[in-house]
Amino acid sequence: MWSWRADGAAGMAGGPVAGKRLAIYLMAGPEAPGLAAAAVDGGADLIEIGFPFSDPLADGPVIRRAAERALAGGMRTAACLACLAQVRARVDVPIVPMTYASILEAYGYERFAEDARAAGASSLIVADLPIESHPQLPRVQLVAPTTPQARIRLAAERTDAWLYIVSVAGTTGVRDGLSPQVGPLVERARSVTRVPHLVGFGIATPTQAAGAAAAADGVVVGSRAIEVAEESGPGGLRRYVASLREAIDG
Repeated sequence: MWSWRADGAAGMAGGPVAGKRLAIYLMAGPEAPGLAAAAVDGGADLIEIGFPFSDPLADGPVIRRAAERALAGGMRTAACLACLAQVRARVDVPIVPMTYASILEAYGYERFAEDARAAGASSLIVADLPIESHPQLPRVQLVAPTTPQARIRLAAERTDAWLYIVSVAGTTGVRDGLSPQVGPLVERARSVTRVPHLVGFGIATPTQAAGAAAAADGVVVGSRAIEVAEESGPGGLRRYVASLREAIDG
């Protein structure tokens, strides 16, 4: 089986992590390396880099617009991989590309994995790739409130380093409050696996982040991080991430 480099999931495998993890999602583009560095300065300890796709089924309006801008700016797969390498040069935390199966289908699954690894990727998220497809490709698996228990068990067995807990049965995006489905879903996952659980989709405020982190091993913040970066640049993103870090550390 193909595997990521040994240091790629440092601190994320082998059971619950020490302390809560904070992952920040950014869209690939010229600004991403500087924004990633600012996020890490603010307390992020994992960076997701979105590879833009024209039909992103899992993404809400903020990330969709960011993807459209990236595509309009020429961010195709090769450019995104180059961006990934530039981010790696700026930060020393795990970096996880997040994309869709059609991109890997067009580029070649093994070729993509090798090139992402060479660029510094620590793992991979393919939002719409079924668990059973391409089992030779290690990747972070996602489970949602609608996922049957047997599928949660299978996802936990196949996931790479951590399990992505999707907090809602819907797309990414800012919401008014933390989904009441987070706690029960995390408990269902914990009943079948000890791999770390990070909650994403709909996490925007420090209060929401603290609530999700109290149930799980950490959180993923995307849409609001992109909005803050667009509104206030690296400095604003650093302050925003610091507010999340303070909240989840309690």
